[in-house]
Order: sequence, then structure tokens, then C-alpha cells
Amino acid sequence: MTAPARRLVRNAFFLLASFFGAFLIVRMGSVDTFLLSIGGLTQAGSFIAGMFYTSMFTAIPSTVVLGEIALVASPWTVAAFGSIGAVVGDYLLFLIVRNGLQKDFEYLMGHRVFRRLRRWSRVNILKPLLPVLGAIVLASPLPDELGLMLLGLSSVDKDRFLLISLAMNFLGILVIGFAARAIAL
Repeated sequence: MTAPARRLVRNAFFLLASFFGAFLIVRMGSVDTFLLSIGGLTQAGSFIAGMFYTSMFTAIPSTVVLGEIALVASPWTVAAFGSIGAVVGDYLLFLIVRNGLQKDFEYLMGHRVFRRLRRWSRVNILKPLLPVLGAIVLASPLPDELGLMLLGLSSVDKDRFLLISLAMNFLGILVIGFAARAIAL
């Protein structure tokens, strides 16, 4: 097995572990313990959970934590502080993505299934869609690495990237907060 294939298998394992971690968070009431340990500061909790909202390995548990915090605090507050934390996390990931994950992406693009996508990415019609697709991924609870790659392929500058990250993570976390409240009713 090649090194990129081993890395993808390892990443898939960690992704499954994050699903299990999210399940444990919900079942064990860990969010309440977390909030008590930081003195009930929903802003700090939202910021910390927002930082973890960006990584493929921690996005699912973080989404659960943000939803749980939104049950006891205003979803607007959770989204504001969570999105600031997410921008910090996204920027750190952005620095990492340029090196490691870009190699994984290139490895996947070498497979037959992805060759068409690679050809389409060369077409000028697809280029303007890359930042839009990247922004949509940033807003969703999907791992931000894919969105960061799409934004990187579209050559978005750092200032625009930070603004897009803040706005889209704010919208995504706000939707999570309101969805958590709707489910809890």
C-alpha cells in the first residue's frame, strides 16, 4: 500500500472515531461537564468548539457541542463566537492544507474515477464555481479541508479567505444552533 493510500485509510479511521466520539458526547452529557469546567462561559465554549468545527476529525463532535451550547445560550451568540474560533481553526488548516492535504487530493485525482473532475477543473466554466463551492462547504458541517482546497484552487487571497470563512462558518453554526433548538422542542 502506498503512503498516500495508508494516509487515507488512517484518516478514514479517525473520521469513524469522530462519529463514535460524537455519539459518546451526546450519550454521556459531556457538554454540560465541559461548560461547568469553563465556568459556564458559553462564549469561550463556543469559541473552542468553533476551532474544532473546522477539522475533518473533530467536525462531528464539535457540531454536537455547538448544538448543545445553543440549547442553553442564544444561537446568535454561539454562532458569533463559534465562527471566530472557526476562522482561527480554518486559518491553521489553511496553512496545513497547502502542504499535506494537497498531496492527498492529488493522489485521489490520479484515480480513474476522479480524472473527469480533474478535466472539468481545467475548464474555465468551473473556475468561477470553485470559490462558491468552497464557501458552501465551509458553511456546512462537512470538514472544512475540502472547502479550503477549493478556495485554494481558486487562488483566493488571504483577506478574502478570512472574510468568507467568518461569514460562512457563522451561517453554518447559526443553522446548527437553530436546528438543535428545533429538534429539542
